[in-house]
Amino acid sequence: MNQQRRQLVLGAAALSAGVLPAVARAAEPLKVGLIVPMSGPFASTGRQIEAAVKLFIQQNGASVAGRPVEILLKDDGGVAPDVTKRLALELVARDKVQVLAGFGLTPLAFAAAPVATQAKVPMIVMAAATSSIPQRSPYIVRTGFTLAQVTAPLAQWAGKSKIKSVVTLVSDYGPGLDAEKVFVKGFAEGGGKVVDTLRAPLRNPDYAPFLARVRDLKPDALFVFVPSGEGAAVLKQFTERGLAAAGVRLICTGDVLDDDLMASIGPASVGVVSSHHYSAAHASAENKAYVEAFSKANPGMRPNFHSVGAYDGMHLLYHALKQTNGDSNGDKLLAAMKGVAWTSVRGPVSIDAATRDIVQTVYIRKAEASAGSYYNIEFDQVDKVRDPGV
Repeated sequence: MNQQRRQLVLGAAALSAGVLPAVARAAEPLKVGLIVPMSGPFASTGRQIEAAVKLFIQQNGASVAGRPVEILLKDDGGVAPDVTKRLALELVARDKVQVLAGFGLTPLAFAAAPVATQAKVPMIVMAAATSSIPQRSPYIVRTGFTLAQVTAPLAQWAGKSKIKSVVTLVSDYGPGLDAEKVFVKGFAEGGGKVVDTLRAPLRNPDYAPFLARVRDLKPDALFVFVPSGEGAAVLKQFTERGLAAAGVRLICTGDVLDDDLMASIGPASVGVVSSHHYSAAHASAENKAYVEAFSKANPGMRPNFHSVGAYDGMHLLYHALKQTNGDSNGDKLLAAMKGVAWTSVRGPVSIDAATRDIVQTVYIRKAEASAGSYYNIEFDQVDKVRDPGV
């Protein structure tokens, strides 16, 4: 019997005896259930996350620590928590995934959290941004951002920029309420006055009546948070209703000026100041290489902050697998993720060992016309920003 045939026979005998050889065990794929909105009003978030995950695997290999990495992509439509929970259950129970990832909006992350807890599988939240998400499961780790985290520096900046009065307009769900609370507190502490707080419905919003109210109140500025994909509508109506012409400045979180949508927002974005943790114009060697590779792999797309949350989520997963030597036990992977620090394409980041949330630089940017398009150009920053806890 030749050596190759002998190995095959021995392997088959071991399997039939219920003993899995170490070599075979190491070759089992690590399955990642990626749940994102690939359709519906937030499909751009899903497309960005999927593209970043594919790019990371293309650049870093389809296996790590001897384990092939298998991505099981599921479209939850972005609006129905029950759908997200069902998909998470199916991925864990039927498909035997060892990691859950993605999660475009907060209600969807909340829905999946009990599944991660019960199954004891790490849940990498790449996009959803309500502060309390990691508290919903001890298995959640976040690689994106929180709205409170990126809002606090903007409130401080506004207070130093001769803006004395502000109206806030946010989408009426978790991240929006976080943003409103943190902005109101930070701006008031700097001596500013919040004239009114307005909340638009998350589903099928019509911003016109809210903007009419803002024009009547005549604040120095309007602070806005809406989820990625809605910014073009806000900027369009803000311009059409003549608020800029009436002397009202627009300041916002970076979701409003999503890099992926800047070309469609166009001239209406120019001069708008925002705060966020990532811009495609971020001037680092790592980011320039990332933007070039992402754009080459996805013609017509520009990477946005959700893509970076996904790219770093994959970095964290690969790091953890290397630390465990390929062991996909949920508790071991989670332990290997806590406290990790690295240089991301967005700048230096780390995972807080106690909260399992991301710590990162937040940038103040101004939208400008550049290189035949529109970009968010950073002009100030606050380092090592943690979620302020709201």
